[in-house]
Amino acid sequence: MTEKPGVVVTGASGRMGQMLVREVQKSDRLKLVGAVERSGNDWVGRDLGLCMGGTETGITVTDDALEAFARAQAVIDFTSPAATVGFAELAAQARAVHVIGTTGLSDDDLRKIHVAARHAVIVRAGNMSLGVNLLTRITRQVAAALDADWDIEIIESHHNQKVDAPSGTALMLGEAAAEGRGVALSEVSDRGRDGITGKRERGHIGFHAIRGGDVVGEHEVIFATAGERIVLKHLASDRTLFARGALKAALWGQDKAPGEYDMLDVLGLGD
Repeated sequence: MTEKPGVVVTGASGRMGQMLVREVQKSDRLKLVGAVERSGNDWVGRDLGLCMGGTETGITVTDDALEAFARAQAVIDFTSPAATVGFAELAAQARAVHVIGTTGLSDDDLRKIHVAARHAVIVRAGNMSLGVNLLTRITRQVAAALDADWDIEIIESHHNQKVDAPSGTALMLGEAAAEGRGVALSEVSDRGRDGITGKRERGHIGFHAIRGGDVVGEHEVIFATAGERIVLKHLASDRTLFARGALKAALWGQDKAPGEYDMLDVLGLGD
């Protein structure tokens, strides 16, 4: 591909949206061709650059996602579950690569995204960082090597504005651990312990969420048995690493067949 793929950023006025816009603008391999916001947002109808406190970009923020997607080869989407499901259908119509960093998606949301992936490339991950995706792979391998005498606990910490728990990354790690054990996470997930809960169930995977301050993201997977523990941990100190991963996914998806992919595929770590 000789021409730079065009990218549309959804939720452009948000903290992550603005970061994605800046990263695309700095890229020498992608070009920004559109910015989408929900109807009624103050940015709609205004120049994106001026909205962000800079100079004019010639890109007008729009609430017409389909019109914006029709001009793009990739859509980068870190918004809300309801918005993402709608964007998946529209991106599929436009045959644009849809990079999804949205978390908190329900099983029904995922089914709808799966349908959209029949017609376009969808790259979805609870976390776009290289380190976290390596941690996911290692977690699965360790879980496969250890039996249920090793308890698995996942602890995640985020800033006080995060609205979903456990985080998408924590669930991704839980899925990896469950896959390593050969079980369904839905059958062994243990959340929100409080009060007289009784002893820990053998083979369960526990989740714990911490919210405070401006923590970017910390994830810890603990394997514990009598007399010893294995602790795997990832710390994120710079939110731009998620944006850089999303851009990498947008580029990677350009020559791929329609379907659902994740960052392990993008990084060449998939099975």
